[in-house]
Amino acid sequence: MRNDHDPPLPTLAFTDWLRAMDASARSGEGMAVDCGECRGCCTSSYFIPIESDEKETLAHIPKRLLFPAPGKSKGRWLIGFDEKGHCAFFKDNACSIYAHRPRVCRAYDCRVFPATGLSEDDKPAIANQAKRWRFGFPSAEDERQFEAARAAARFLRGHAADFPEAFLPSQATQLAALALRIRSVFLGKRSTSAAKIAEILALAAHGAGSG
Repeated sequence: MRNDHDPPLPTLAFTDWLRAMDASARSGEGMAVDCGECRGCCTSSYFIPIESDEKETLAHIPKRLLFPAPGKSKGRWLIGFDEKGHCAFFKDNACSIYAHRPRVCRAYDCRVFPATGLSEDDKPAIANQAKRWRFGFPSAEDERQFEAARAAARFLRGHAADFPEAFLPSQATQLAALALRIRSVFLGKRSTSAAKIAEILALAAHGAGSG
C-alpha cells in the first residue's frame, strides 16, 4: 500500500481529461489511466456490475462467479470478491481477463475523486492513489471547469435530502461521476437551490451535462 510520501502523479490538463471522460462515456471504450503499481480498484472489495449486453465479457466468466444484481432487471449481474477484497479475476497482481474485462472496469478512473473533492475513505488504496493525481491548469477554462465540478459535488452532498428518494448514488465513485455530468449547472450561473435541483434532474434525465 502507498503512503503519504509517495510522489505526486502529474496528469492531463483538466479540460483534456474531461473531454476524454465524455468520449469514454459515449463510446464505452474506457479510459487510459497510468495506474503504475496501483491495483486499488482490483483489491478494494468492489462488486463489479455487468450488463446483459456485455456478451463478450460474460462469455469469459464462469457462471458460478456471477450472481444477479439485487433490485435490477433480469440479465444484470455482479462479480464478487474474496476474503481479501480482491476481485475474483485478480491473479498474479493483474486482471486475468483484462482483454475482456467488464465495461465498468474499462471506464473506472480514480481521478474523479480529486476532480470533485470526493473520496473513497473506506478504500485506503484508492483514496491514497487519488490524492497523488495533479491535473494541469494551463487556461482559465481549466480552472472554471474544475471549480464547477467541485461546486457540483458540494451541492449534491449538501442538498441530498432535497432530491427524490434514491436519486443520488450511494457509492462515492458514482456520485463523483454524477457531479461531473451536471457540472454545467455550476458554470458561473446564479440561481436558487430549487432551480439548480430542477436543472440537475432535467440533465440527469437526458443523460447530458458536459460544459
